[in-house]
Amino acid sequence: MSTIANNLVKIQQSIPDNVTLVAVSKTKPVEDLQEAYNAGQRIFGENKIQEMVEKYDVLPKDIKWHMIGHLQSNKVKYMAHFVDLIHGVDKFSTLKEINKQAKKHNRVINCLLQAKIAKEDTKFGLSFNDIEGILSSEEIKELENIKVVGFMGMATFTENQQQLQEEFLSLKNFFDAQKLDTNTTSCNLDILSMGMSGDYLLAIENGSTMVRVGSSIFGHRNYNY
Repeated sequence: MSTIANNLVKIQQSIPDNVTLVAVSKTKPVEDLQEAYNAGQRIFGENKIQEMVEKYDVLPKDIKWHMIGHLQSNKVKYMAHFVDLIHGVDKFSTLKEINKQAKKHNRVINCLLQAKIAKEDTKFGLSFNDIEGILSSEEIKELENIKVVGFMGMATFTENQQQLQEEFLSLKNFFDAQKLDTNTTSCNLDILSMGMSGDYLLAIENGSTMVRVGSSIFGHRNYNY
């Protein structure tokens, strides 16, 4: 069994059945993704649309592709025909663009709204008030080719476990409250995407249903790729 396959088995064994594993394959060569695919992995996350399109073109078509990076609206059109889930939507205007491009392909594209939970200024994301505003707006009901299926949050890059837990819990509590209030044709909150290689177990303890794991599967990133 290859190292990648071994790593996948270990991670799958460490997460509960109700948690979805997204293998973060950004910067990794197609051969590495194929190894993970051969070991049973079917969901891959990329942060650059062009790289994701290139991989989509050559890899098996039963793969579900997740766009996990910060999204530029003008590039949505390149992935609208195949992307399965977009994690990092942090503007209403981006939802409108995704809707427009999805319509051209007669698809409904699932999206996660990115909540800003980290204390760092570098992280993108919407405030909880902004998210409430989007979900309760009349405008969102007009977007028939997108579905907001949950939230995504990136915690602060820190070793402080208590801070991480507070950030994850804040989003979990908000998610639960919104889930009770929101259920329209364009919103059905089901997914809470929190946790990466360094903190995914803590994120799961605090309610995450989807984790994004890269280096623990594929090894450290190759920035020159």
